[in-house]
Amino acid sequence: QEQLVESGGGLVQAGGSLRLSCIASGRSFSSYNMGWFRQAAGKEREFVAAISWNGISTFYADSVKGRFTVSRRNANTVYLLMNSLKPEDTAVYYCATGGASWAIRAGYEYWGQGTQVTVSS
Repeated sequence: QEQLVESGGGLVQAGGSLRLSCIASGRSFSSYNMGWFRQAAGKEREFVAAISWNGISTFYADSVKGRFTVSRRNANTVYLLMNSLKPEDTAVYYCATGGASWAIRAGYEYWGQGTQVTVSS
């Protein structure tokens, strides 16, 4: 059974950094992009970043460009390095894979349970 598990969330002060990890299991996802999304309380889940199946291409939301970096260790492991964090980055962060999507939520088939990131001012 396919499963994605995120880790690395926590509480950090504004201006700080966190690195999120996502490990997928149950099959190889070497043919798929892997993406990160986030959902703040009372808001829709939104795209954050994505990386191609081969780890060469990346794509970011404007709100995080220049501050966040997505990387891929192997077919089933992806990271999100978040620098210069702001209070508005507070959300539950989800990784996703399976499908050909970059930024479209509906294009991802498999999702993790999420990890909470809280940025204090």
